[in-house]
Amino acid sequence: APGMPEHIALNLPEWCLSGFRARFGEALPQAMAAMDEPAPLDLRANLLKTTRDAARAALAAEGIATEPTPFSPWGLRAAPRQNVTATQAFRDGLVEIQDEGSQLIALLTAARPGERVADLCAGAAGKTLALAAMMGNRGRISACDVSATRLEAATKRLRRAGADNVDRHLLAPGDRWAKRRAGAFDAVLVDAPCTGSGTWRRNPDARLTTTAKDLAEVSEKQSVILDVAVSLLRPGGRLVYATCSLLPEENEVQVERVLARHPTLRLVPLVEAWARAAAAPPPNDGPYLALAPHSHGTDGFFAAVLERRG
Repeated sequence: APGMPEHIALNLPEWCLSGFRARFGEALPQAMAAMDEPAPLDLRANLLKTTRDAARAALAAEGIATEPTPFSPWGLRAAPRQNVTATQAFRDGLVEIQDEGSQLIALLTAARPGERVADLCAGAAGKTLALAAMMGNRGRISACDVSATRLEAATKRLRRAGADNVDRHLLAPGDRWAKRRAGAFDAVLVDAPCTGSGTWRRNPDARLTTTAKDLAEVSEKQSVILDVAVSLLRPGGRLVYATCSLLPEENEVQVERVLARHPTLRLVPLVEAWARAAAAPPPNDGPYLALAPHSHGTDGFFAAVLERRG
């Protein structure tokens, strides 16, 4: 209706309107309209056990039609709300449910067989599994999280996927795990805790429950985790910092600050980082990976690749 406040017209909490406007500019109405659409169901073919084509055929044989995702070399996209977890293909570990944007964040680590990789906010191991497949089960992945419940869920998924180069670590206050491993990793992935504003089409209630106070608290956590991540990098090592948020305070601002705190880091522009990991051109221009439902069909994601100079 005319005269309606902009944030109400856009179905956005007022506190994040300026952040969303900074992210989308003129495209904000399209971006928010896409946030009201149902999300597709994205799957990742598990290359430890199959190929994308073979996984697609296995799903089709069980009545689930998929299309290859446009950007992820491992992704398959199905119509929403299909019962993939009931299929034999899923039970056998041929596919995992994972938004294409999440797959691309794992891809950006450019993890290679034989490397040492840390997944610092591993949760239930969605990206850990993608890393294990990229590494062909060779090398070591340390999957860390502050939640025992999430790491427990990870165990089952790792077993089903046949990922056996992963050790799990529960991070606890005062824990010396990171200190003992300073400078030990080729790549560190920080899929940071965030407001989740990029996933609001999946969690519409979160629009109402997330507040400016949550943003302030989570921003502080992001900075602390980033500093730990930097300490783990060997010279020449790469750090991928990612969120499923669309707010600059959790994204570009965090990256600018960590670069200011750590002069040994350099930002690897997206086109260069992408070329290390994939043959196709990157999904967007600019220095960072920036994905959204209206432009890429994925959830809203941000990722930056940083490198520790010698």
